[in-house]
Amino acid sequence: MLNDPLANVLSMIGHHEQLGRKEIKTPHNSVFIRSVLRILQENGYVGEVTEIDDGKSKWISIPLIGSINKINVIKPRFSVKRDDYEKFEKSFLPAKALGIIVVSTSKGLMTHTQAKQDNLGGKLICYCY
Repeated sequence: MLNDPLANVLSMIGHHEQLGRKEIKTPHNSVFIRSVLRILQENGYVGEVTEIDDGKSKWISIPLIGSINKINVIKPRFSVKRDDYEKFEKSFLPAKALGIIVVSTSKGLMTHTQAKQDNLGGKLICYCY
């Protein structure tokens, strides 16, 4: 039984990146996972994410481009105020301008830099660099 499908997808991406594989296919398909993958795609960490329908269910195909060093979910999902992003950048990212933290805000999922620009707080979801 899977407790956190997003964590499983992100760990699969991290393991397959380390092995040098070019693509993964996962049965974990939800709007939330696709939204996180869309943010990773917009920031240049994965290629174009596509859905594959095999008649029974829909799978997600994720092309890997070899630009991920580390990717993981943040548990527990810390609440962050609009002025406290610096503290979490220091603890999850290796350098100030390197990598992204995905944040769930009242305006939807976005990176921590977009949330800082829009002056929004939220919950931390995952990080990638």
